[in-house]
Amino acid sequence: MRIKEAVAQRIVNLCHERKIAINALGNISGINPSTIYSMLNTKSNNPGVVSLQKICDGLDITIREFFDDDLFSDIEQEIK
Repeated sequence: MRIKEAVAQRIVNLCHERKIAINALGNISGINPSTIYSMLNTKSNNPGVVSLQKICDGLDITIREFFDDDLFSDIEQEIK
């Protein structure tokens, strides 16, 4: 799995666990929902760290907690 895919899946999983929609995540994070949707699909290959921090703030978790998931255990090397 690539890092972008893992980040997108982690966001989806966290929303599912908390029973919140992507639009609601945008509202509580202070991010336009379209920015989050672009992180979840192919429009954004590089999710910004500021956006990730805002998402974590909205979910009341740290960046460390965001990345502390098995999704990030076997990330493919990006440079070949």
